[in-house]
Amino acid sequence: MAFRVRGLDPAPFLDLYGLSETALAACGVRRCIADARPGFPDRVEVKDAEPGEALLLLNYVHQPAGTPFRASHAIFVREGAARALDLLDAIPDAIRLRPISLRAFDASGEMLDADLAEGCDLEPLIARFLAKPEIDYLHAHYAKRGCYAARIERA
Repeated sequence: MAFRVRGLDPAPFLDLYGLSETALAACGVRRCIADARPGFPDRVEVKDAEPGEALLLLNYVHQPAGTPFRASHAIFVREGAARALDLLDAIPDAIRLRPISLRAFDASGEMLDADLAEGCDLEPLIARFLAKPEIDYLHAHYAKRGCYAARIERA
């Protein structure tokens, strides 16, 4: 089954780029400098930042549905990331090299299924979930820290 992996729209983060540490702190945001690769996965481009690159660490509502599954968590956004990933039938390296919790939701935001897999083994799990007509979209989460990674949809 054809699928696409989507990064976050950068628009909500653009006003944060370049702010002072004080201004970021007032918004509950912290600037981090990547010191290893992999280690700091950006959620817009869905790739690991290079050492020395600045990222913003912030809380993001990745599951805004008005259900018990509404959720937010800390994410990294590479400062300057301007174009959301839209990848067809492939898993980006930032996901492929990590253990992933894949969560399946219906159109109303109810979680219908979930499973764990190594990122390099996600395609069969994606296909199994998206073969179910009641499943509308998937959320990939980095299993170790539980952070939202990307949205996966039928193509």
